[in-house]
Amino acid sequence: MAGRAYAAQRNHDGGPDGKATTSLLSPAIRRRLVSEAEVAATAIAAHGFTGAEKFVQEVCWRTYWVGWLQQRPEIWTQWQADVVRMEAMLAEDGKWQRRYELALTGNTGIDCFDTWVHELIETGWLHNHVRMSFASIWCFTLRLPWQLGAAFFYKHLLDACPASNTLGWRWVVGLQTAGKTYLARADLIRDLSGGRFAVDAPLAREATPWPADIIPPPIPPAPAIQADPTARTGLFVTTEDTSLETLALPGAIVALAATADIGGTPAPLKHQVAMAMLADGLQRAATRLGLEPERVDATFGVDAMRDWAARHRLTQIITADAPLGPVKDRLDVLAPALAADGVQLVRLRRAWDDVAWPHAKKGFFPFKAAIPKLLALPATAIA
Repeated sequence: MAGRAYAAQRNHDGGPDGKATTSLLSPAIRRRLVSEAEVAATAIAAHGFTGAEKFVQEVCWRTYWVGWLQQRPEIWTQWQADVVRMEAMLAEDGKWQRRYELALTGNTGIDCFDTWVHELIETGWLHNHVRMSFASIWCFTLRLPWQLGAAFFYKHLLDACPASNTLGWRWVVGLQTAGKTYLARADLIRDLSGGRFAVDAPLAREATPWPADIIPPPIPPAPAIQADPTARTGLFVTTEDTSLETLALPGAIVALAATADIGGTPAPLKHQVAMAMLADGLQRAATRLGLEPERVDATFGVDAMRDWAARHRLTQIITADAPLGPVKDRLDVLAPALAADGVQLVRLRRAWDDVAWPHAKKGFFPFKAAIPKLLALPATAIA
């Protein structure tokens, strides 16, 4: 589903047992089990650029969200703080807490919403158009904070990343595009679901925008650090990019490791799938490099990484450049600790990101001008 059929049917959702109207590749793209460049090139080869154009644009939306948030870290930081604050407030407001519990368990009486809750928990997946309607009902019909809805998605969705998840919810409530909200409609839900839902329960008739916040000006992405091809180097694989072996790695790699766990508090299914992708990526790298793979502390523990570097006498560790989110936070802590031991942490940035991110300063439509540049890049190129 990447050609004209995708463009015509992509908003329709027949549920887990229905015919797929999208590629279902986003969890793999999220962990870069396959790259955006590979997916776009394959779609164009199969359908031509005109036939695959809508599909390619949707792939690039994820890149746009990542680049936009990468340049505005305060948005991610504020969302995290809001979730902590609002979870603490639940105990102080019994009515709010009750609505929240009914939403989380799929017991609101809104047939489509309740079904989507169970589908999300059981499969780790919701169709993109469903996500929009879900978020609209959560915020405008159930009158629950978008921040907690985003946290629910982030816990369960296999493809949720800090950028696409957070900014998607902000868009629904009118924060991302000022004043522009998304209002779920019963007739549209019935139509796009193929009549799976009656949607008899009343939905909100208007979507009042959330109180506007201040969007900070973009901070240009820092330039990528170049690796030293003469250094004794180890390769470290994280869940941000599980295909490092496909890149043009500089110099000779003498050691290979990955994190021992995904970290955080994901739902069991999300944890299982992410770990499977990580294991697959680690094994592919081991086969490509001819090395014995190792695992280190789940949260990139400084002592565990220093020990790994010391055992292999490393002076350089190469990993993927992680955009804003938990993995980047851990690498930020790790880098100076390794530097104190004389080990440089080099974060390879794919050329796709290096070209795309600076264009994600405003809306998506100005960003579209960069898509031809992205499509011209080799899939294995690094900055």
